[in-house]
Amino acid sequence: MMQEPSDGDSAVPHRTAAVVLGAGKGERMNSRFPKVLHRIGNRPMVLYPLDAVRAAGAGTCVVVAGPDMAEVAAAVAPVPTTVQAEPRGTADAVKAARGRIGPDADTVLILYGDTPLVRPQTLEAMIARRREGSHAIVVLGFRPADPGGYGRLVRGGDGSLEAIVEATDASAEQRRVGLCNSGVMAVDGAVLFDLVDAVGSDNAKGEYYLTDIVGIARRRGRTCSVVEAAADELLGINSREELAAAERIFQRRMRRAAMAGGATLTDPGSVWFSYDTVLGRDVTVGPQVVFGPGVVVGDEVEIRGFCHIEGATLDRGATVGPFARLRPGADLQEGARVGNFVEVKNAVMKSGAKANHLAYVGDAEVGAGANIGAGTITCNYDGFRKARTVIGDGAFIGSNSALVAPVTIGERAIVGAGSTIDRDVEADALALTRAEHTAVPRAAEKIRRRKTAGGPESRGAKK
Repeated sequence: MMQEPSDGDSAVPHRTAAVVLGAGKGERMNSRFPKVLHRIGNRPMVLYPLDAVRAAGAGTCVVVAGPDMAEVAAAVAPVPTTVQAEPRGTADAVKAARGRIGPDADTVLILYGDTPLVRPQTLEAMIARRREGSHAIVVLGFRPADPGGYGRLVRGGDGSLEAIVEATDASAEQRRVGLCNSGVMAVDGAVLFDLVDAVGSDNAKGEYYLTDIVGIARRRGRTCSVVEAAADELLGINSREELAAAERIFQRRMRRAAMAGGATLTDPGSVWFSYDTVLGRDVTVGPQVVFGPGVVVGDEVEIRGFCHIEGATLDRGATVGPFARLRPGADLQEGARVGNFVEVKNAVMKSGAKANHLAYVGDAEVGAGANIGAGTITCNYDGFRKARTVIGDGAFIGSNSALVAPVTIGERAIVGAGSTIDRDVEADALALTRAEHTAVPRAAEKIRRRKTAGGPESRGAKK
């Protein structure tokens, strides 16, 4: 179990646990997939709150899923899941985690799998507030532009939280309160399950609402408090439109982080990142570049506009694009160059290797300083299995060549333009395969006369 530093006075370090609620079906998403598996930054949204709670110090984490949600369990593994058998409200969902939260947890964070943008620093502030004031509950509040249907956080004169009032139950004065309930809580682990056990279902929906534990704790003489966060951290996702809004916020964060880390984005708003994109220092990224998962870019790389890169590694000084596609397994070593309309898949381009135009390099190893001419392809698939092409250091592959794998082109060898190579070529050799050149004098002139003479043939008549 991960432990947080002690506060200096206690001999026993504090322990934090976390419950992420992910049982909602998300009917407004109109999808066969559970809502929390929809993706932001090419990653299921439920993984983001899990990252946040672990970064904030949570050792024990559990995800509450609904029945028949094996896909959720697979996505969050090895984090354990527990099942809320029936959709009876958020307090009932927390009860389902009872067997997973140990008695030594002094603070339990409760988050939602469809609220993926909350930051670890915010959760750390909630944990600190709960401990410093010995509060039973700390609720995360925010101030949306339109409070609308959000529950309001009602505070006393001393700033403590007195109640969470649902919008439908709020008075006119309470509806004027701009501070709203996000649903995220930090709860004293010693009383959490006593509080949720005391929640009733005497409401219009007949559900057990987690928000009721604030009033229960107050009636038992415990204090509650509020920490505020920016509204863009607390966007809950219930529709495809809200999913797109969360993606925009995520992308803005990634762009800012990339530029703060030393990368230049010439048109930041048109560059799209995945959750795990890594950019080195002094990288330049042109407009309309899309990074899929698994991309690591070294220092001083230039990625020109309109490239799509996924599962690739680019070492220092490599150049890509414009209009290039790097697929999983592409490995561009130092100073390698991949130009316009070139696709690289599961292939190594060694130091200084070049494929500058209109080529496909798949399942291949391209040696240092080798040159791949325009229109060249590695024929890596015969309809049944993949095979590999090896091109030696300093080799030159002429334009419009086809290399039929498995095949090896030796170091410094030359393949003549327009060749189809289906056997190995020795180092320093010249290999070319071309049909014999035939030219018939004045034949073109005769054909033109025949085609334009006005006879049946010129009119396309059929015999």
